[in-house]
Amino acid sequence: MEIELPYFDMLLDAIAQGDRDTIDSFGTHVHWGYWPEPYQADGTVADFASAAKRLSECVYEAGGIKNGDRVLDAGCGFGGTTGCLNERYENLHVTGLNIDRRQLDRAESLIKPINNNAIDWICANACELPFPDNSFDRVLAVECIFHFPSREQFMREVKRVLKPGGTLALSDFMLWPIAVPLFKVLNFFASEGIQQLYGDVGSTDFTVSAYRRLATSAGLTLETDFDITRKTLPTYPVLKEICRRFSFADAERVVEGQERASKFGLVRYIVLSFRSPS
Repeated sequence: MEIELPYFDMLLDAIAQGDRDTIDSFGTHVHWGYWPEPYQADGTVADFASAAKRLSECVYEAGGIKNGDRVLDAGCGFGGTTGCLNERYENLHVTGLNIDRRQLDRAESLIKPINNNAIDWICANACELPFPDNSFDRVLAVECIFHFPSREQFMREVKRVLKPGGTLALSDFMLWPIAVPLFKVLNFFASEGIQQLYGDVGSTDFTVSAYRRLATSAGLTLETDFDITRKTLPTYPVLKEICRRFSFADAERVVEGQERASKFGLVRYIVLSFRSPS
């Protein structure tokens, strides 16, 4: 099964051409940044790269990872989160999974095991995980689940491969509940601009309450949800600057629309953690 992700095509082209700013900002972590004090963001690529690493930390800390865990990094991109785990923990067995072989090739070239860790790279669909039951202590999905064919099926697969008492931690863009009807009417996430930049981003009506229902259906329990929208807003100026390098002329306009929706609180950036029954 192939999924079209136009922005990865654009990033890989820029990386192949040696575009230094693209490499430094999105060449390892391909997700938003996190600033504990957003007013301190200085708009530089170096500042954003540090913030992107901090966002990975937010997600895996929500997952409660410990030395010695077996971890699945689903939708691992270029391996940024796996690389953070590799640097911070010992005796981990981390599996980076992605449906795009090109992303895995870059991840494998960048991330080499240290600290007595082991790292595998698997090309597969996150909704059809090629692992036995009870394979992992932790599953992570950093800013990628909206690309999966089905959030529901992914959660069911996670429940299957998690050991009893294991955790899933993820980050996702969600709607403020009262904004759901508006976004459905506008068909915002299915707009031509969104599709041309990001590809298919799935359902437009996901909220924390929807995740709670989904978790219950899958046999997981929603434990924590952190709204970090305000602390991710300095991402947008950097992202717009990178978009100016893309061949898709409307990329910057699409990002400006996202920025406005986030600043007004209509779209929120949430970190969630779930637990499998002991």
